[in-house]
Amino acid sequence: MNSRPSTKVITGIAICAMAGFAWAPPISGWDDNRNQVLEWNQIFIDTLIATNTPNSSSQRLGAIVHTAIFDAYNGIEERYEPIFVHDTAPHGSSRRAAVVAAAHTALVVLFPLRQAALDDSYEASLAALSDDGDGLSQERGIAWGTQVAQAILAWRAADGFSATYPPFTGGTATGQWRPTPPAFGAMSAQSLAFTTPFVLASNTQFEVVAPRGLTSATYTADFNTVKALGRNTGSTRTAEQTSVALFWDGNASIHWNQAANQIAGARDLSMSASSRLLAVLNIAMAETAMTTWSGKRFYGSVPTEVTWRPVTAIALADTDGNPETVADPGWLPLIVTPAHPEYPAGHPSQNGAAATVLLRNFEDAQAFTLTTNGQPGRTYSSIAQARADGNNARVWGGMHFPSTVAASDAEGQAIAAYVDRNFMQRLKGPRRNEGPSHEKEQE
Repeated sequence: MNSRPSTKVITGIAICAMAGFAWAPPISGWDDNRNQVLEWNQIFIDTLIATNTPNSSSQRLGAIVHTAIFDAYNGIEERYEPIFVHDTAPHGSSRRAAVVAAAHTALVVLFPLRQAALDDSYEASLAALSDDGDGLSQERGIAWGTQVAQAILAWRAADGFSATYPPFTGGTATGQWRPTPPAFGAMSAQSLAFTTPFVLASNTQFEVVAPRGLTSATYTADFNTVKALGRNTGSTRTAEQTSVALFWDGNASIHWNQAANQIAGARDLSMSASSRLLAVLNIAMAETAMTTWSGKRFYGSVPTEVTWRPVTAIALADTDGNPETVADPGWLPLIVTPAHPEYPAGHPSQNGAAATVLLRNFEDAQAFTLTTNGQPGRTYSSIAQARADGNNARVWGGMHFPSTVAASDAEGQAIAAYVDRNFMQRLKGPRRNEGPSHEKEQE
């Protein structure tokens, strides 16, 4: 077994069983001006959709936007430990204006081609704010929010994500990841493996254990399950399982921010609570993405670890030394295999992280509607059910083995719980900067 030193090892959990759900049309844009945190999270979601941003880069973008929002709001309210900006805002700064300015500033830099639409949203948001008397409160809030966002952007510009790294194509050892059809491209989004985390000590702090061996009973079960369920034609999937697989191939950041926004809005969560919820959610997802890609890059480089994709494993099963696996050279998955090692798994780790944040803040029974481009919207009444569907989808789509899904979900769960317990914690003692009385919020 190969592993890196000084890592925290976690184990897998069972994949949840699938249950039913109701259908409903997708939720439209956010129109509640009482909570600018949720308003601008919806704008972030809409921007991801409009730009068709890849899932692999979305988590980092969400963490940047919500770090800016959180530190801008919190620098006025001073209720929680800050994430990065430890300065405090000028006295009397508008919290709401600070949120709008921070979100807009971050999004324009991250999505420059959307500046016109973002500028329109910015003007509309500011116009909808309540009158601040002499206007100084809004001006101070705008200046503060802009300053905070610029500091966050400068910090993350040097995090390693935008650097260039040599192409990685794995290897040809039995069980090792190598490029997959139809493009046979090098590892995508490899820079995530080398990106500095937001709050974790390193991207190996919550590294998963090494994958199972080729002759293990777990691998045999993995292989035969995906071979039967994940194939493009002749699969044992139901029509419903096929639909779930196609839907949950969408962007995890969109799905889980949609859920969080709708749940928080339905419960009339305060701006303060909303800013922390969404910061924890998006940072946990970003840290999970970096941990997962670090694991993919490391384990994929080790010839003795099993990281090949089902599309490779099933075609080459007569070379794996396992008499219980039978090769099928013509086997193809329902969904085209992403260009990176199978272990650990990206989407399941995101599902584990995001669902854990929501379940630590709300009861499981919640109503929310999710959307994926080109697919009918799906309405859920349970956070856990959405998580289970998202995880099972990777097996039904023919992209991942069940034990990989379970271990990856557990990785995200552990990271999310750690972030929620250890960061953005409540400060003790009186707050020093209460701001205008009309903007004070109840606990």
